[in-house]
Amino acid sequence: MTLPRFKLSSIIIFFICLVVLISLMITILLITETTSESIENQLEEKAVNISRIVAESQVIRNGLLSTEMETEIQDYATTIQKATDVLFIVVMDMEGIRKSHPDSQQIGKFFMGGDEKQVLLGEDYTSRSEGTLGKSLRSFTPIMDTKGKQIGAVAVGISLEEVQSAIWQNQIKILMGSAVGLLIGIIGAFWLAWYIKKSLFGLEPYAIARIHEERNQMLESVYEGIIAIDADSKIVLVNKSARRLFYEAGLMDEEPIGMDSNEFLPGAMLEQILNQKRPDLDQEQKFNGISVISNRIPLVVNDQVIGAIATFRDKTEVNLLAEQLTGVRLYADSLRAQSHEFMNQLHVLLGMIKLEEYEQVKQFISKLTDHQAHEVAAVTHYIKDPVLSGFIIGKISYAREAHVELTIQCETEIPCPEDPAVTHEIITILGNIVDNAIDSVMESERKLVTMELSYIDNLLEMTVADSGPGIPRNREETIFSKGVSSKKGENRGFGLYLTKNSVEKLEGSIDIMSERDGAVFSIIVPYEVGGECND
Repeated sequence: MTLPRFKLSSIIIFFICLVVLISLMITILLITETTSESIENQLEEKAVNISRIVAESQVIRNGLLSTEMETEIQDYATTIQKATDVLFIVVMDMEGIRKSHPDSQQIGKFFMGGDEKQVLLGEDYTSRSEGTLGKSLRSFTPIMDTKGKQIGAVAVGISLEEVQSAIWQNQIKILMGSAVGLLIGIIGAFWLAWYIKKSLFGLEPYAIARIHEERNQMLESVYEGIIAIDADSKIVLVNKSARRLFYEAGLMDEEPIGMDSNEFLPGAMLEQILNQKRPDLDQEQKFNGISVISNRIPLVVNDQVIGAIATFRDKTEVNLLAEQLTGVRLYADSLRAQSHEFMNQLHVLLGMIKLEEYEQVKQFISKLTDHQAHEVAAVTHYIKDPVLSGFIIGKISYAREAHVELTIQCETEIPCPEDPAVTHEIITILGNIVDNAIDSVMESERKLVTMELSYIDNLLEMTVADSGPGIPRNREETIFSKGVSSKKGENRGFGLYLTKNSVEKLEGSIDIMSERDGAVFSIIVPYEVGGECND
């Protein structure tokens, strides 16, 4: 049953006032004890800091080491005492005889209190004792010479009556503050009751519950998988799509709600989002072999991270399409290079025809034909996969357009792979490495890139070497990281990242050897043959 408005407000006011009153009573008890201890600790820390400062003073050291400068000890101690408002600063020698004291008549007499013996043995400590000036909190610090030998000690005292006075004054302030807090709490209760009614837009509890249920149904209806955690990395939400994907991955052995995110889903790295406090978008991850694309975003309220949410979906088909598109892009680059080179050759022919140098035209065409035939024959003779051989021929044209000498060496015949998808991965690997090699030699006097291929015992070894400046040692470990690039501009640092991903998909290895006269990339991947080579 819906409560009347005035009754609901009265209940809110009553309970808020009750909570405020109980909270203030508990707070008074806790704060009184805590602040008393805190004040005493602060005064004790003050005494310790002053004693250490005095112990490090060169004036004090000189006075203890030289009788001629002994009188300066009293002047220095008196100055520090007045500046810091402590009860006393007493400097003593190794026999416990005072060299300074607020009462100058006490100088030359033994220190009183009986708690100075440990400091003369080299210890640093605090104590409470009674001396000529009454009960005090004392800090003792040994005084060392420049060689580390103890030559005396300093004691700084703060009156215990002053400590108790400070505590009592603080308790009075707490009581006064609590009374004001109670009054403010009552006023706040009335204001809060009004504000709650206003902020709810007149909605009754059943309406709020209905909206909550509708929001849950929306989350459950989303096609993407959604998982959310709180600030303690505990899972608080898993929608139907996420549960279906986790079931396919074999992760639904138990209910995920309430579990630690790292325990249930270590590959999601949601706790990392809580720590770094920034979103991580469009990242490819694997859950027990299922490839997904995830977006992980921290939930921030009032500049505080209260949790994180991740959305993801199975990207197996999209990943395959992306692999094909990567190969298409490389093919397009190769065709563009060949087209540009062909246009340049047509311009040369056009110029010769206009000059009516027909004999030169015949020789130029013959030379181009022979060169092209030799180049194509050399590649296709060893590389039987037409897609891979066509790609390499295109790269040769691209390099020639950039005025870079790209040589291809095949130690053995390279047969067609059993799985055509392997060709796309190899094109991704070689395409990115060769492009980087061509870019690296552009500023070199000798622009040379060498590619070596060999197939032995179901392993394909690919080596790409260049005559560029090499790779700095401090970047060899991060060169395959996403977004890391030595080139300027946006959308850089993805080529070698994709290369590493392709090598890992083929379960191969990649090694780098950087020298002064260039870099060498060596890649070895499993290569099962048996596929048909379609020309």
